[in-house]
Amino acid sequence: MTTDPFSNLLSGNAPVMRVELTRVRGSSPREAGAFMLVAEGAIAGTIGGGQLEYMAIDKARALLRSGETNGRMDVPLGPEIGQCCGGRVEISLTMMTEADRACERNEARARHSALPHVYVMGAGHVGRALADLFQHMPVRCILVDSRAEELALDTAMVEHRLSVLPEADVRAAPPGSAFVVLTHDHALDFLLTAEALGRGDAAYVGMIGSATKRASFERFCRTNCGGASTDALICPIGASGSRDKRPPVIAALVSAEVITALTSETAAERPERATS
Repeated sequence: MTTDPFSNLLSGNAPVMRVELTRVRGSSPREAGAFMLVAEGAIAGTIGGGQLEYMAIDKARALLRSGETNGRMDVPLGPEIGQCCGGRVEISLTMMTEADRACERNEARARHSALPHVYVMGAGHVGRALADLFQHMPVRCILVDSRAEELALDTAMVEHRLSVLPEADVRAAPPGSAFVVLTHDHALDFLLTAEALGRGDAAYVGMIGSATKRASFERFCRTNCGGASTDALICPIGASGSRDKRPPVIAALVSAEVITALTSETAAERPERATS
């Protein structure tokens, strides 16, 4: 199975209904064009949650059970359905043909390929906690480590990459990637962080550690990196004021930083990676 819920849902032979917001008037949880796929025992995507989505799922499954191929809904988002958005939405429900399913699988693969890459450099406790969170986010997470036994401990549905030269993975990453560096070795942390900063096109570069470690890294850069700027570096990571050092808490704070960085600017606004 892939990590893409749309492809996973369409991988079997069960009938699937496409549920799409075709018109939105006033305030609504999602925009026109938002859609989800509904099978008898599974869903992928969302049209905004709440009572509206429950109603649409019930309608889609009723159509599936009856064998009907199309349906429509016109729903006011008011007190009568327990929502207070105040708008109104129209929804189309369409049974997916084999051609529809093939097209959606291709589009799902394209969407997955276009996701921003997040490289978690180190599969220790915090790295695995980050992978656990990123698997649920609209990113392509790559967990990188030179230790097979640490990678084997991770159960998240992310890419696992056993690498003896993780700096090469940093160099080969696409423009606009995010890098979270938290290996088992401070010297390796410094090397990977310097590589990520040196690219000049990363959406986020964070290194685990204290203000003292940051100062040490800045001295390292002055000596070994030609005085390269460290202004873009986030270190300490997840520095929201919390003193809680449990891996899941650190991961929650850091993942918020990364997603904020990835969504605060478009790919077109990020500097392109040099090709020379």
